[in-house]
Amino acid sequence: MNFAEQAHLAKDASRTLATLSRAAKDAALAAMADALVAATDTVLTANAADVAAARQAGTGDALVDRLTLTPARIVGMADGLRALADLPDPVGEVIRGWNNPNGVRVRQVRVPLGVIGIIYEARPNVTADAAGICLKAGNAALLRGSSSAMHSNLAVTAALQAGLAAAGLPREAVQLVAGGRAVTAEMMAARGLVDVLIPRGGAGLINAVVEGSTVPVIETGTGNCHLYVDAAADIDMALGIMLNAKVQRPSVCNALETMLVHADIAEAFLPKALAALAEAGVTVHGTPAVQSYSDEVVAAGPEEFEAEYLSLDLACDIVPDIDAALAHIRRYTTGHSETVVTDDRRAAEKFVAEVDAAAVLVNASSRFVDGGEFGFGAEIGISTQKLHARGPMGLPEMTSTKYIVDGAGQVRG
Repeated sequence: MNFAEQAHLAKDASRTLATLSRAAKDAALAAMADALVAATDTVLTANAADVAAARQAGTGDALVDRLTLTPARIVGMADGLRALADLPDPVGEVIRGWNNPNGVRVRQVRVPLGVIGIIYEARPNVTADAAGICLKAGNAALLRGSSSAMHSNLAVTAALQAGLAAAGLPREAVQLVAGGRAVTAEMMAARGLVDVLIPRGGAGLINAVVEGSTVPVIETGTGNCHLYVDAAADIDMALGIMLNAKVQRPSVCNALETMLVHADIAEAFLPKALAALAEAGVTVHGTPAVQSYSDEVVAAGPEEFEAEYLSLDLACDIVPDIDAALAHIRRYTTGHSETVVTDDRRAAEKFVAEVDAAAVLVNASSRFVDGGEFGFGAEIGISTQKLHARGPMGLPEMTSTKYIVDGAGQVRG
């Protein structure tokens, strides 16, 4: 089946999904979760082939980690689908409404987007997350995973389609789009069949879709996430946040990549921080000022402050004041998640007011910037754009709105 045929089938399926009750969608999510767990052995076998090929090709550890599925991760994918069933249905929600003096009633309500195309790299768990969120919000999903996860994505999609069929819904509501770059180009040009595209992955993929698509795009972004340790920071708190944000899972977009330390606290904080990072296996790339605190700090060039390492590496600098920290962040931020640790409320308020990012955290790890942690259930991604959706994208972000106008024969004078 070629892409155009898949897209037409998805459009037909989207019309069915748009009219479903919450109960019907929730039953389908439960059936998809059950089918995914039942297919665990098949999915793991397929995933093992992808992981082996990736290792043979010399793929880095961060990408292999994103690619790898385990029984626990498959259970997590199924649990994410079930968690979506427990969430309120966004479709039909009244955003606002009013009655005009002439008796006309106006309401703005949430409606599905239609057909959502998702282009993503090396994360087969996204296949289930994206399919579930699209379904709950009444959308059909066209999933374009990377070739490195093709076996895994085929197995996961087959299980999800089995669940849809068991629930009496069209299998075409969730489809995997296979093929090379030409198919990706077809997706980006399918205006009228695909209602919105969401790219998930590295900067190269995201920029290619944003710049080359005629289909509207919700831009997800890379995460050069900063931690600013203010002069008034609690040192133990800063250490805990730093380690969690950098080490807990370094291969994800909300992991810490750059740390800025106020000069007034550097003497007390940096020796402890550098020792803790070294013990955790983190390589610190620092300016000469940071290197003066430890021989284990390697020199950082200016380009390293632009990096999304996605590994156990961290760029670090010392700044004279909060304004210098804010200037650094303005220069290098990708607009994802930025954190301040401070006991000075005015410093916190200044940081929150002046940092332009999808999420700004005060005394908390950037690892909380996640749809699950926000209570959204499985997320579709984290948007760094400023239109329609920004930050973790859950169910409401997968809808549009329309106005419903009720009258009793009124005409405009």
